Amino acid sequence: MSSGILKNLSRVLALVGVTALSAAAVAQSTPAAKGSSEGSPSRWDIFAGYSYLAPNGTVATPVGSSTVTANYDAVNVGGLFSGAYFFNRYVGAQAEFAVHEWGDSRPGTNIGTHGNDDGFLTVGGGIIFRFPAGNITPFIHGLVDAEDIDGPYHNPKTWGPGLTVGGGMDYETPWFNHHLAIRLFQADYEYMHADFGQGNFGGRANINAARLSAGVVFHVGQIAPPTPITESCTASPSAVFPGDPITITAAAGNLDPKDNVVYEWSGNGVTGNGTSATVATGSLAPGTYSVQGTVKEGKKGKEGLKPWETANCSASFTVKEFEPPTISCSANPSTIKPGDTSTITSTAVSPQNRPLTYSYSASAGSVSGSGTTAEYSSTGAPTGAVEITCNVSDDKGHSASANTTVTIEAPPAPPQPHTQALCSISFSTDKARPTRVDNEAKACLDQVALDLKQSADAKAVVVGQSNDKEKAKTEREEKYAAHHKRAKVTDYAAQRAVNTKEYLVTDQGIDASRITVMTTTTDGQTVQNYLVPAGADFSSDVSGTTPVDESMVKPEVRKPLGQRHHHKKAAAAQ
Repeated sequence: MSSGILKNLSRVLALVGVTALSAAAVAQSTPAAKGSSEGSPSRWDIFAGYSYLAPNGTVATPVGSSTVTANYDAVNVGGLFSGAYFFNRYVGAQAEFAVHEWGDSRPGTNIGTHGNDDGFLTVGGGIIFRFPAGNITPFIHGLVDAEDIDGPYHNPKTWGPGLTVGGGMDYETPWFNHHLAIRLFQADYEYMHADFGQGNFGGRANINAARLSAGVVFHVGQIAPPTPITESCTASPSAVFPGDPITITAAAGNLDPKDNVVYEWSGNGVTGNGTSATVATGSLAPGTYSVQGTVKEGKKGKEGLKPWETANCSASFTVKEFEPPTISCSANPSTIKPGDTSTITSTAVSPQNRPLTYSYSASAGSVSGSGTTAEYSSTGAPTGAVEITCNVSDDKGHSASANTTVTIEAPPAPPQPHTQALCSISFSTDKARPTRVDNEAKACLDQVALDLKQSADAKAVVVGQSNDKEKAKTEREEKYAAHHKRAKVTDYAAQRAVNTKEYLVTDQGIDASRITVMTTTTDGQTVQNYLVPAGADFSSDVSGTTPVDESMVKPEVRKPLGQRHHHKKAAAAQ
């Protein structure tokens, strides 16, 4: 493209920029355009404006016996006029007329006179697409043209075919009641073909041209369908229990009083064919439901054939679940003895006053009764707390329960048996046989045996004692026995206890397993006898005793002393 074309193109772009800035300023200071660019766009758009053309083409022109090659120059000043009829909001047919015949005159030549320098007259028609969006409407179009073209070098004006494709953007203004818009720009590509003939100043041209235009658009008429009818629905009441009725009411708007109106209803349990319908909820399960309403207008029998003649509405309602009953439970008395009874009382309420049925259960024992009161029997129940459950149910399958407690007192526990101290026997009188059970001890031990025979489940414990002198002697014997294997060691306390047991077993026939042999560190020369009833704990009742290893201490045979010089004294000791 020549420097002249670039210069002219920059001028056009500057003009388009100024126009765009002016339109932006108007957009900031005025409200959004109504009419053509919003809900109801125009039916006709008439455009008139300035147009700049930059053709690119070369013509080899025969002049006598030579050929002159010339290029087309840009046309700075031109006019563009178009009219578009829109079938709907987006698509229309367009006719266009453009004149570009004021080219540059080149100094030093005779080029530049009318008909001999870069003149174009365009007549075309085609299709246009627009995209209204607020105050801005972009568009694209395609046209088939007839072109009346001048040659660049005295070529005669001639008609030829052409094609135009392009697009642009309109800014909607509030002027003239929103009927005036500014075309910020229109940018097109044009293809033109010219055949100037075969003789002098003939030649052919295939021209590719860029065209920029800007101007004003006048909107005529509107594309607006009739106002559609409307319908709204309400449910009253909006929430019910099963069996309660509901009324659905419809309100229609924008109806034509000349047309016939038809109402239709659909939904679970809905009946009606006018402005209201009823819903039978007796068979409906709890939940949320919707009723659909439709209103149609039009000629009788042809209602609703057109889109704006039908409207729909929806109303929701809720079928509520019957509320379950509530219950409380009490026992009187709440504490009883084994085998006694208690009265159980239930207090139940149904929020919807449904019929109620009562039942009872117990974790132990039994409950009899099916009304608001029942009787609990503790027969067979263990002592302690017994949980009573009171149940209630209605005719809709809802139920509730509550608990109360009856405490069965345990009978007083029998007294804890304890070890009883019986008689004791002394071993201090027989100096020669200090561990022998003598005749004086028989009376005490015979009584011990009698106590054991009368209490078959009781046992006896015999606890032997020794004095400090005897303990010292035993200690010396143990030290001596540590070096002499055959040396004898006498544990006086243990020996006395073992000999006492031997008398009870041998002379009184008491089972040896019922007698326990113990010793104590207490200073003395006695055996203390104890009776241990069943359930008594000797170690808790009597402390400081040690069991005797009866495998190490053997009972001594009761026999009189041998005959010595002091016969009378020995006899007395027997």
